[in-house]
This record gives sequence, C-alpha cells and structure tokens, in this order.
Amino acid sequence: VFTDHTDADQSMETNTPENPHTEYGLTENIQRTVENEKASAEKISKQKVELQALPTRAYLDQTVVPILLQGLSVLAKERLS
Repeated sequence: VFTDHTDADQSMETNTPENPHTEYGLTENIQRTVENEKASAEKISKQKVELQALPTRAYLDQTVVPILLQGLSVLAKERLS
C-alpha cells in the first residue's frame, strides 16, 4: 500500500517560518554576533601574522612578559602574607 504524503508535507512546510528565530526577534542579534565573531577572527589572524614578523625580543615583550609579570606579582604577594 502506497500513501501519498506530499499534501501533508507541503502544508507543514508552509506553516513553519523560514528562520525559527524570527518569531523571537533573535535574527538581528544573531547576525550581529556572527559579524562580530568574523571581524574578531580576522583581527586575531592579522595579529598573529604581525607577531610572527617581530624580532624575538619584541615578540616576548608583547606576549610572554606581561603574563610572567602578573604571575610574579601574585607570587610575591603570596610570599609576603
């Protein structure tokens, strides 16, 4: 027995919105978030290229030294207490 479900399938398709977030007003927020993520990803990849072009000392001063200073500061405070 073959049953044709195309009419039922089509009626269900017409009732569902194109974007499920539209009814909640989330589409604009989602689009903005996606655009921001793309922009920050591009910015990060640019920064990586710029960092790779730096001399060793400048690279360390910009990436490693700030983290080390923060860690040493915490360590010094712990030792004093």
